[in-house]
Amino acid sequence: MVTTTGRRRAWTVPRADRHRHVPGPWTPDRAGDLPEHETAEDIDSGLWRATDSFRAVAWIYAVVIAVLDRAEYRYPGGVLAILIAMAAWTLFFALFRSRPTWLLVADLCLPVAFILLTPVVDVPERIYGGEHTVPALWSSGAVLAWAVWGGMRTGLASACAVAAADVVEIHGRVTAQTLHNIVLLLLLGLIVGYAVEVLRRGRRHLAAAIAVEAATEERERLARDIHDSVLQVLAYVQRRGAELGGEAAALGRLAGEQEVRLRSLVATGPAPQYPCAEQDLRALLGPLSGVGITVTGPAGEVRLRGPVARALTEATGAALDNVHRHAGDGARAWVLIEDEGDAVVVTVRDDGTGIAPDRLEQAEREGRMGLSLSVRGRIAQVGGSVQVTSAPGEGTEVEMRVPRGSAR
Repeated sequence: MVTTTGRRRAWTVPRADRHRHVPGPWTPDRAGDLPEHETAEDIDSGLWRATDSFRAVAWIYAVVIAVLDRAEYRYPGGVLAILIAMAAWTLFFALFRSRPTWLLVADLCLPVAFILLTPVVDVPERIYGGEHTVPALWSSGAVLAWAVWGGMRTGLASACAVAAADVVEIHGRVTAQTLHNIVLLLLLGLIVGYAVEVLRRGRRHLAAAIAVEAATEERERLARDIHDSVLQVLAYVQRRGAELGGEAAALGRLAGEQEVRLRSLVATGPAPQYPCAEQDLRALLGPLSGVGITVTGPAGEVRLRGPVARALTEATGAALDNVHRHAGDGARAWVLIEDEGDAVVVTVRDDGTGIAPDRLEQAEREGRMGLSLSVRGRIAQVGGSVQVTSAPGEGTEVEMRVPRGSAR
């Protein structure tokens, strides 16, 4: 906004928009300012740093145990070699920014091997008495790494592998201490893996919320601009066309139709698009309403998986395009959304000229496959079915039915 007083100019920011230009900490009103890497890469990096720190501390603990028990080992030199190998792997593992699969496999194999080497460097009496293995707590670092990498299932699987090595190392003579350690390993893989899954799921929800907030702000800005320019021009064209009559009146009617559709789109806004998340079908089909098109459905949301909802939306748009092209001037269309629990049905009806019984087959033979590909093809891809009912002079009804479990 520009305000002018005499010869001086003062540039001011509109009151409603001032918060967008003021630097400061992130708030929900400034969700779009949150960098993407702060909710993705930094979280994973923090988890891996915590895992590497745990492994380093666990190695120090293993060294302390080895120093205290050095006089009781069969081969102290072998224990020292294992500890050096553990230190080298701890440093090598920490050098990787990303953790590929082969690295995780090696990370699990090494502690298992060190546990199985314990009977070689230690005396049988200590082993069967339930004393610590040479890697001691360090072996649980692999369980943490697998839990951070793949979540609860991989964490639990790695804990089972380390626990099996503990049992083999003592030849199946499970002591109370060994059983206690195995239970702790299983709980570690289970709980840490579950916590990581919850954290990553929360991160995805946060990213989705930030995207919705940014899209909403952008839509509001566009709505203000469109209201002040395009909508007013369309309204003027409609009014002047009606006054002039003739071809100008037809142009005015078209401008009026586009004004109504544009107002509807600005009012509702496009629904956020997520590849796999569930979406409300009513929100997706709502913007299709306009002059000559009525969209109705249940009072509540009709949620479907993203690919299914988008397929239904695109097929409905194609059916309405057929109405516009072939139903005749002045034809009206109705879109009905029905939620049957195990299936969702979208029906597009019109009161146009209708279709002759063999017209669809003839159109396919002639290479015009709009209804076949645009409607039937999209619905078939998500496991649904399409039924077309029509007769000359009685309009057309296209019923699209999609099972709820499709494309999941």
